[in-house]
Amino acid sequence: MSVRTVLSWATRAVAVLHIFVSDVVELGETYGESMLPTLQVSNDHAIIDKKFKYGRGIQMGDLIVARKPTEPEGWICKRITGMPGDIILIDPSEKSLKNLSFKTGSVGVLSDDIKEVPKDDFLERKTLPNDKYIIVPEGHCWVTGENLSASLDSRTYSVLPMGLIKGKLIYAWYNPLSFNSHYFRAVSNNFVQEAD
Repeated sequence: MSVRTVLSWATRAVAVLHIFVSDVVELGETYGESMLPTLQVSNDHAIIDKKFKYGRGIQMGDLIVARKPTEPEGWICKRITGMPGDIILIDPSEKSLKNLSFKTGSVGVLSDDIKEVPKDDFLERKTLPNDKYIIVPEGHCWVTGENLSASLDSRTYSVLPMGLIKGKLIYAWYNPLSFNSHYFRAVSNNFVQEAD
């Protein structure tokens, strides 16, 4: 085999690998406490399905990987807990309220694109003085970690533009070098659809 043939095949292999990683699946490592117990604090590796890039086909309850809105070079892994049009009660804890910017009126919002929701629309539930609601705008979603006390999520940095979504996490495994099949697991949507 000539050098030219080897280089030709190597170039093709690199191109196919690039397309595969860019558009099909990607392997990544997770770290941090925000997704406990679904994902381990460290050494959990993930398979990310890129079919869901830019929010295509995602649903409430899916686990996604996206660019971190506050640090464009960083990545987040969170569960989708609000879709466009959903009304969200923003966590009224003092910690997260300090990070919000407010419009005038009794309802807090995170950006000018989000509509105010009057408290009167929620008479069925006893409201608390610090309750703040938003409607998730089109092209955005609300994301939270599973371990709320250790998660920086939409309660801190607002709604997530779907354009920042890299893909949906579909499989994870702890310590892939151990070759132990117990550690390989599907990561499923843990939300249950209510019957109409």
